[in-house]
Amino acid sequence: MSKTHGRDITVDGGRFLINGEQRNLYGGAVHYWRLDRNKWDSILESVKSMGFNMISIYIPWEIHEVSKGEFDFSGNKDIDAFLTLCESKGFAIVVRPGPQINSELTWFGYPKRILENERLQARNAKGARTVLTQVPKPIPALNYAEDEFFDETALWYDAICEILARHAHPKGGIVAAQVDNEMAYFFCINAYAADFSDASLRNYRAFLSSKYGSLETINEAHGTTAATMAEVDAPRRFEATKASEIPRYADWIEYRENYLIDSMARLADMMRERGLDTIALFHNYPHPLGPGGAASGFTTPFNIAKLEEKLDFVGFDIYSRKELYSHVKTVGSYVVGTSRYPYIPEFIAGVWPWYLHPGNLYDEEFVTKAALAQGIKGFSRYMLVERDRWLDSPIRRDGRVREDHAEMFGAANRMQLDGRFGDLRRDASVLLLANREYDRLEAASVLVSFPGDFLETPSGFSEYAGPLTISEHTLGFDKAPQLEKSEWFGAFYTALNSGDHDFLLSDTSLDPKRWGAHKVVILTTLDYLDATLQQSLVDYAAAGGVVVMGPRAPRFDSLMRPCTILADAIAAGASGIVLVATKDEAVQAVHRACVDAAVPAVLKNDPDLDVIVHVDNTDPARRVVFVVNPTSRTVQASVSLGHSLSSVQELWTGTEGHTDNETIRASLAPYSIHIYDCRLS
Repeated sequence: MSKTHGRDITVDGGRFLINGEQRNLYGGAVHYWRLDRNKWDSILESVKSMGFNMISIYIPWEIHEVSKGEFDFSGNKDIDAFLTLCESKGFAIVVRPGPQINSELTWFGYPKRILENERLQARNAKGARTVLTQVPKPIPALNYAEDEFFDETALWYDAICEILARHAHPKGGIVAAQVDNEMAYFFCINAYAADFSDASLRNYRAFLSSKYGSLETINEAHGTTAATMAEVDAPRRFEATKASEIPRYADWIEYRENYLIDSMARLADMMRERGLDTIALFHNYPHPLGPGGAASGFTTPFNIAKLEEKLDFVGFDIYSRKELYSHVKTVGSYVVGTSRYPYIPEFIAGVWPWYLHPGNLYDEEFVTKAALAQGIKGFSRYMLVERDRWLDSPIRRDGRVREDHAEMFGAANRMQLDGRFGDLRRDASVLLLANREYDRLEAASVLVSFPGDFLETPSGFSEYAGPLTISEHTLGFDKAPQLEKSEWFGAFYTALNSGDHDFLLSDTSLDPKRWGAHKVVILTTLDYLDATLQQSLVDYAAAGGVVVMGPRAPRFDSLMRPCTILADAIAAGASGIVLVATKDEAVQAVHRACVDAAVPAVLKNDPDLDVIVHVDNTDPARRVVFVVNPTSRTVQASVSLGHSLSSVQELWTGTEGHTDNETIRASLAPYSIHIYDCRLS
């Protein structure tokens, strides 16, 4: 789709532009319907006093529907009046009309009648209802493949979009709208938990027909003997024992990605048809790592690159704590490396009462700095105003402000605006790609199903597939690819993380044309790899890039047919392709490739430190340097950019940094981040 709506709003290159002028969307959620209407004004004034310039607004179908097709927009449900008030105070507005909103509501934002309609309920592999075990009550997951679901949603959109269109830019303050919310099979991520409804299986067969062209070709790829398309079924559990069976399982996982993309695209078109075609449309995936940490497998069923072919931008939500820096780094870096506009649609501010490890205000300060270090350009704090089922927000529901919270959030906003963070970009010449093919196999090979639950479980297990829950079968290879791929992604990640060269994350769904912005691309390659991807890697190296891959040059394509494009290039002595055969070689191989490609280096005296450099697009002599201590110990840090420095200022405190021409020196307390505004001599 076009990256420009009308002629006013453009989203691209990490920037959100209105009439060509960059806008920084630093805001947060205010739930008008949960607040006394006579408090709206004072609450918005408190939000404005902290330096926020955007209000994010959930608009729940569940709250407004009186009966089917009849809606209440009066009193504290008067969304039209609330939008007008936000506009009068100069806020940009982001609306989130669902149909799903979660928002800790009992029915996730849907009228109860929708959830009770059995035709609209998603089904698991055994044909039973798929259930989300959430607080305060479990609810059935809904079937986004069923036409009737969209017919019902159209009744809600008819009512709410008529109001929103009157306030949409350029007529009003609404600059963006979220399409649905955290679409993730209602947190039933397990490959065999959803959706096996009749409508979904119909779409699955259509997906296969589009991909392969004929039933004969499907049978050939899947090793099946279906006589008609009606006989083609999705795998109901993982039973593969040989490589030739992988395509059938991988196709089911790819279809699950498309299920989310197609349903969001359909809802987006419905919104555009109802007057929201002049603003940006986006979606928020839930964070993709379960309880947290850096690991491959964070892609499927989420696909930012492909969903951005339908929407303007896509982000991941971040709820984390200071001890989980690797989680924030992985999620933030992935969004920055993939999305047109790196935005966090839900960014922790306060906590739901049933969260196992809520942290405190310092956790929120640390996570804020950590996300900005990755290059995040906009966010919505969830929640700015405390309410039922939410605690410890900067503003109480009666309008009173928690001064310590206001000070921290205000300092973050002022730093970003005064420090012109919108003009910054990561100085990252290395791109580490997660291999979506292997992530799909990992997702498909899960043997244990945990109930869909968006909370951490005390056991540490989650609905996300991982080494503890997937098959160890080698499938005819020397090693099980679904296990080996995580080990190798981890080896490359560790090599980069402990080294001197900055890197971003993405995955193999990213358009190879985007690789050209980086000097080095690193990717795990096992026994098989899509032929087009193999050729793209060869072409990237031929154009002057450096490919670091390993441990093997693939022998097959994704359908397990002989394919040696990469192997042939290596055998022919192609320059720019580095094959790393053992994990022990990863550190040296990555370092050597970066040096050979003239990747800028930042020297640090402690490998546990993370140092991230941003350059100013408008000022070639300016650098903003984040020095991160993600450990529980104090670190005496020394960091050198390889340039002489004429001045160094720590932006959060406003104090002068310590430097001896080239080296920044500082004592970093446990779990702390210093942010230096540096001028090169």
